[in-house]
Amino acid sequence: MDCVILQRPMSGQRPQMTQDLQTRQRVLVKTLGCKVNQCESEAILSALTVPESGFIPGDAHRSDVVIVNTCAVTARAAMQSRQTIRQVIRSHPDAFVVVTGCHAQTSPETVSAIDGVARIVKNSDKLRIPHMLLDQTPAPDTAGDASFMGIPGIGPGSRTRPTLKIQDGCDAFCTYCIVPYARGRSRSMPVDQVMAGLSRLAQAGAKEVVLTGIHVGCYGQDLSPPTDLGTLLCRVLEKKDIPQVRLSSIEPAELSDAVIDLAAAPGPFSGKLCPHFHIPLQSGDNDILARMHRPYSREFFKERVHAVVARIPDAAIGVDVLVGFPGETDAAFDHTYTLIEALPVAYLHVFPFSPRKGTPAFSFKPKVPEPVIKARCEHLRQLGERKRHEFYGRQMGKTVTILVEAARDKKTGLLKGFTGNYVPVCMDGPDLLFNTFQNIYIAKMADGILIGHQRF
Repeated sequence: MDCVILQRPMSGQRPQMTQDLQTRQRVLVKTLGCKVNQCESEAILSALTVPESGFIPGDAHRSDVVIVNTCAVTARAAMQSRQTIRQVIRSHPDAFVVVTGCHAQTSPETVSAIDGVARIVKNSDKLRIPHMLLDQTPAPDTAGDASFMGIPGIGPGSRTRPTLKIQDGCDAFCTYCIVPYARGRSRSMPVDQVMAGLSRLAQAGAKEVVLTGIHVGCYGQDLSPPTDLGTLLCRVLEKKDIPQVRLSSIEPAELSDAVIDLAAAPGPFSGKLCPHFHIPLQSGDNDILARMHRPYSREFFKERVHAVVARIPDAAIGVDVLVGFPGETDAAFDHTYTLIEALPVAYLHVFPFSPRKGTPAFSFKPKVPEPVIKARCEHLRQLGERKRHEFYGRQMGKTVTILVEAARDKKTGLLKGFTGNYVPVCMDGPDLLFNTFQNIYIAKMADGILIGHQRF
């Protein structure tokens, strides 16, 4: 295939494409935000760097094309996206810069005002980027429409646990959330495509696959005929060439007994669905949950967590918490804190409320003062660290199975892997153990790091 050279024009002009049959161009993808963005970025880079494409992977020092995959989940994420775009333009003054992702979708005028952006590609057209560059598909500076363009191809990249996006979009419209406006309505990858994607990852050497999406728990509701996540997981777990599958996150209302039973199942499914559930709580106060348009109560959340640990005592349960939502009083925050404190939670992800223009909560009152939000976040993060330390401590003296990462731990220089219940364990050993399952006896915890040795 002819190689496309994308040249930066004089100031004030957009770059133009020219042809060169000899030089392979370097392409770099910069990613901000969630696992879905990471998955899509890997797919774009994989499609662009096949041997016959005319592109090779670039780096921070030299790239001819740079694609910035942005995030808009918070105002801070949007700001960081703009900072990254400007940094890319400064670092690669001759590069053709393409901006896509949620910030490009929700604020195209803001992005287009940045001098040096060659093209803006909306989320719905993100997966056309390889075709735009490889085939020189004509497109306006802001390309795309509201239609769903499909799910990316799969490439394992450098991850030990590659992600497979099985769902996109969201129909929940929580009052604080910009994501449905950035990603559109919920739509699912057909089951046969999910299975084909898993087979490709298995052929590439993947030992664990993370099933991801914006609202994974509503998988299949839009398909014809409709299906659900539990039915899909049954099919996935029947595959013998993928030893382990993990869910990136799941909403409380979709954490069904059927899904829990699959993670707890003995026999051929035993251990295949990782006993690790990341569940967004957001608030432990029922009035705040109602204002957020979250479809559950604190009592329901508590029941679901206990349903998991009743079946799987060592399950890791992670929780998202949104702090400082308008109207969150001291009493409402205390309801959140005491609920989490009483639950067998392994770790917390704590986020300050960020008003997003275009969402109902943007105009909600009363606002919580920034210093109060900051103090509450710190209070919860300290609780999260205690919970994590307690959960790790309960693993001491156990023999566990870990999947060894393809890179050593930066702090210790030891091999590092994760258990099925998402506990990081370090061990001594050679690099040839990368991407293999190892039985490890957890002997000690030092500076918050679990250290073990092989059990044969």
